[in-house]
Amino acid sequence: MNFIQTRGCDKNRPQYVTFSQAILDPIASFGGLYVPEKLPELSEEFLNKHINSSYKELASDMLSYFEIDIDKSVIDEALSLYDKFDDANNPVPVVKVKENLYVSELYHGPTRAFKDMALQPFGIILSSIAQKKNENYLILAATSGDTGPAALETFKNRTNIKVACLYPDGGTSDVQRLQMVTEDAKNLKVIGINGVFDDAQNVLKKLLASDSFKSALREKHVSLSAANSVNFGRIIFQIIYHIHSYLELVRQASITIGEKVYLNVPSGNFGNALGGYYAWKMGLPVEKIIISSNENNVLTKLIKTGKYDLRDSSVICTTSPAMDILKSSNVERILFDMFGYERTRKLIENLENNNFYELTSDELSRLRECFDADFCNGEEGKKYIKDYFTNCNYLMDPHTATCIKSYETCCDPKIKTIAYSTAEWTKFSSVIANALTGEVDVHDIDALESISKETNLEIPAMIKGLFSKEITQDTIIEKEDIEKEILKFL
Repeated sequence: MNFIQTRGCDKNRPQYVTFSQAILDPIASFGGLYVPEKLPELSEEFLNKHINSSYKELASDMLSYFEIDIDKSVIDEALSLYDKFDDANNPVPVVKVKENLYVSELYHGPTRAFKDMALQPFGIILSSIAQKKNENYLILAATSGDTGPAALETFKNRTNIKVACLYPDGGTSDVQRLQMVTEDAKNLKVIGINGVFDDAQNVLKKLLASDSFKSALREKHVSLSAANSVNFGRIIFQIIYHIHSYLELVRQASITIGEKVYLNVPSGNFGNALGGYYAWKMGLPVEKIIISSNENNVLTKLIKTGKYDLRDSSVICTTSPAMDILKSSNVERILFDMFGYERTRKLIENLENNNFYELTSDELSRLRECFDADFCNGEEGKKYIKDYFTNCNYLMDPHTATCIKSYETCCDPKIKTIAYSTAEWTKFSSVIANALTGEVDVHDIDALESISKETNLEIPAMIKGLFSKEITQDTIIEKEDIEKEILKFL
């Protein structure tokens, strides 16, 4: 399968690239992104074929439809990492929480967040390509809290790979920060910045497109790639769990094949929602994709009004920090799919130059055929956390809680909803402890222990052990110094 570019081709790059080329060098012409030239079609026959398949069998078959230029042995090795999740037979449990509401739990991997679903296999694939080419790669990652730990986990000690991970100092939970700053593999560099996630992501995109930075890397015999969802190597694995979650409802006799469902996604950088959109385009029966936001509700405004307006906006620090994002990279891929490269390029250039763009009424109608949205503030989210634990015996993290608001306001109650839980309760314990008991804990460890006592849930050893590990990564710098710090690391 060929991959093409969301903003058109500048003639300096090939018009078509392979999957491996797209993931090794993920920024396309004019700063755009790579997308499949054509999505494969998955019929009801495909869904029926996989009713009794394991997650790995489903993933392997779906990837074969993309005809990616990766050896099957490498794909099999990559998918085998799902065996190390909590339940090798079912790495993504789908739990019925109440009538017509199901939660797809994406956090049962090594870092307890949904980014493991894509980054665990992606790490194997990218490092195998680097070894096959006998080249050294620097992988950049910018994180609002979950991508960083997952990227560091998958790439640590891998041959031909080094990782520089950027995170906003003070913008993550204690657990997320400790998962990064206690990593001691020599091929990893964790860099805290005085800023917000958008600052880190902007620097990442700038470096990926910078000829001078790439030239400096070439002098060190290093090539450049990224672990963020600008890289389609992430997105391709995020399509799979939407199909799996649908099949889980079939297996539970909650729906029959062909019956439509809502996909309700807590959305920051939009990669998770994009995976659902692609699954729908490929043939998954979907009524609509529901975008759930926090107080940084630029996506809600876009889907409701057609306006992406950052002119008077700044990032608000919330109780769901992984979604404290204003520029959602993967919206660009939706724009391209709906409106083509010329319109996409114009819209994104307006956003980059003027912090604003507006869809036409016809474009907004097309967007709203596929998406609806609402946002949930922190106090509302904490109320949902408490209510659902008290009344449904289900404990959710604050990002998942945003889905409950949009479930109530955007979904037809007669149609089944799959809400996606992106992180385990342990990742945001201070918010959850406050929601359950009203207590205010300064440190996550105190909150973890009070939640464990309140709910009779054990703190996983991998989380509890973080608080006694040595801090090995203590770099905190201004965003202007990131390039220099990375080159020093190399």
